[in-house]
Amino acid sequence: MQYETQAVYVISVAAELAGMHPQTLRIYERRGLVQPARTAGGKQRRYSNADIAQLLRIAELAELGMNLEGIRQVMALENQVAQLKQAVVQLQGQLERATANARKNYGLVPFDQVTNQTTMFFSRNPRPFDEER
Repeated sequence: MQYETQAVYVISVAAELAGMHPQTLRIYERRGLVQPARTAGGKQRRYSNADIAQLLRIAELAELGMNLEGIRQVMALENQVAQLKQAVVQLQGQLERATANARKNYGLVPFDQVTNQTTMFFSRNPRPFDEER
């Protein structure tokens, strides 16, 4: 993960890797499509592998005919979807842990393991002991 986000490429190298002109990267930065890291003095941009992948995605969307505002919105939605997927995975883990804890502490049986015989036990069908009443 750190390898992907470590900002190491200067703008000329990043532009070459993305197949773009360095001025295009500056435009994308001004429009908020990519946010490269800056050196300590704040003068030089440094791009990471994740930034390069983002630039390639921008180029792909532009090739489909989208304008920069449309690209910005699509990328924001893609980021939101990724965050929501991550939240779903976390919630599924919490649910699995809670279910396992409930089974352990309360002796619960998963619903899919309940058979027709168990269902009949709770039905109102007459039983031998019902005749005593």
